[in-house]
Amino acid sequence: MKSWRSYRSKASQVNETSSIAKDEVALLVERLEFFIPRLIGMMKTWQWVLYIITWSLFVTVIDRYSLLTFSDFMIKFASRAFQNVMTIIPAFYLIDYWRPIFKRLNPIQVSAYVVLLLVIGSIITIVTTMLVRINLGVMDYDRQAFILNIFFNAVITGGFTIVFLLYFMRRYRELLALKLSFEQKILAQNDIMKARIAPHFFFNTINSLISLIETNPPRAADLLQNVSALFRASFSGTREISFEEEIALCEHYLAIESCRLSDKLLVNWQLPDDDVMYDMVITALTLQGVLEKMLLNVVESTTETIQINIEARWQQHRVVIIVTVDLPSKTLMVAQNLRQKIDFRLQVERMRLCFGQSARIDSTISNKQVVTTIDYPLQDVVI
Repeated sequence: MKSWRSYRSKASQVNETSSIAKDEVALLVERLEFFIPRLIGMMKTWQWVLYIITWSLFVTVIDRYSLLTFSDFMIKFASRAFQNVMTIIPAFYLIDYWRPIFKRLNPIQVSAYVVLLLVIGSIITIVTTMLVRINLGVMDYDRQAFILNIFFNAVITGGFTIVFLLYFMRRYRELLALKLSFEQKILAQNDIMKARIAPHFFFNTINSLISLIETNPPRAADLLQNVSALFRASFSGTREISFEEEIALCEHYLAIESCRLSDKLLVNWQLPDDDVMYDMVITALTLQGVLEKMLLNVVESTTETIQINIEARWQQHRVVIIVTVDLPSKTLMVAQNLRQKIDFRLQVERMRLCFGQSARIDSTISNKQVVTTIDYPLQDVVI
């Protein structure tokens, strides 16, 4: 049997609000804990060294006209590479090491510390490099040139550091704006879902309770428990829930509606094994919304018994849920009218925000049945 990382273990991690579907915006903002990314984590150490050596070679080639011999060229290149490596690598490690402290400061203070750190590192390395070159006799000591060289190197290092900090700040603000927009859209759509569930469903449920309280009190108590569970989930605002929870939500909804629809409804479930379902996730109220549409537009429009078949499978990193509703044989239902009433645009938008643009909900309507397919990507996460 496959070794899975369960939904519950994912949801119990430190960042409980993160998307298990791993939408790109949420992950990027999660990585940028504050406006400076984890610099060492951006590339491996050897990649940084290779980049610095390439940059040092480029700068040395630009300055080749002041170098008389190949040995002068190699000495200048070696000193430049040493200077860049000893300035950048330690500074990046220190920035990442001090990240917990920096996160408590405002961006201006952090920027000042980072610039100061790199400038001090640049001064130390340029002084060390020039002193070594003077002691080796490959450079003549000139006090004015010595000081000017230190000054210009510090200014250049500080300037480039400020440019990169401004870039990081701009990128960070863009990502935060995207995340805020994303969350606001999710909240707005959840509000729409709540508004759509509440009116017709609430009053029908109240009427069922009134009649059951006098005729069948135990069943009325069961109905109240189902109503409580359904509305608690509807107003939770959760983006993604486990597939098991969505199935339980649908069962609560169907139990409530069965009180009103009497013997008109038969439901057949074909679900994956418990080990597989344990790790599946889905946007809340997606399957429940599909079933609600079918009950409102098919089951309530006839006096015949309607059978609903629900089949779910998870294969090749995609979840496919097929809801098949048999149309009544005696009651005339025009396919065109059903197409206009059965609209899952809102559910599709919510799914695509969480699972990507390939998520879809399609309905095929014939004279005998309505087949609705929920299809979205879900990666298998192996421990």
